[in-house]
Amino acid sequence: MTYELYYWPGIQGRGEFIRLALEEGGARYRDIGMLPKTHGDGVTAILRVLEARGSRRPAFAVPILKAGRQLIAQTPNILLYLGGRLRLAPADEPGRLWTHQLQLTILDLYLEIFHTHHPLGDGYAYEEQKAAAKRRTKDFLAVRLPKFLTYFERVLALNRAGTPWMVGSRLTYADLSMAQVLAGLHYGFPAATRRELRRRPRLRALHDAVFARPRIARYVASGRRLAFNNEDLVRRYPELDR
Repeated sequence: MTYELYYWPGIQGRGEFIRLALEEGGARYRDIGMLPKTHGDGVTAILRVLEARGSRRPAFAVPILKAGRQLIAQTPNILLYLGGRLRLAPADEPGRLWTHQLQLTILDLYLEIFHTHHPLGDGYAYEEQKAAAKRRTKDFLAVRLPKFLTYFERVLALNRAGTPWMVGSRLTYADLSMAQVLAGLHYGFPAATRRELRRRPRLRALHDAVFARPRIARYVASGRRLAFNNEDLVRRYPELDR
């Protein structure tokens, strides 16, 4: 099967969690938003799927994965679907649910990162909410980020499989997503992230192990992986990195 991924061009965003799973799983896929609109792809194709009136199960937003005739939306839902098919999740139900639970918690952290620079919502420019952003970020860096990272470090410590992964002896999509969030934190809050990860060696090891995976390393080196930028959900504003 050749999958089709629908996500906005120009940013990693939530689509990157799906891309990493597809790349690591060796799946064939078309990244529709990145393709030329002259052939009916690009943003035109994304809007066509989002605005389709014939669907009885419409998606609210991208990312959307097309698998055969099936359209699947919501990042954790897509990863739950791909996990078993790409051998990126345990075969047993408790393991699958645990992996899914971790993924949901990772995305909770991801959303809190976004809210540091847009605490009043993305309808306002960052410059319109700087004071609120500074206040929100101060709490995030002092309280919320350490709480999340302490939790994930503990999860890694409780996995006795002797691997850098969170679930058993094999890498899962939750490990890929955790590494992606850590990469985003390094971009958005380099000083604070270095400070927090000094005391969390297992998270450092997970990040490095994921990006050393042959397929992931080839993807990063290929130029197809978009760079972090300040149009994305994770942004760098030096005045917030305290």
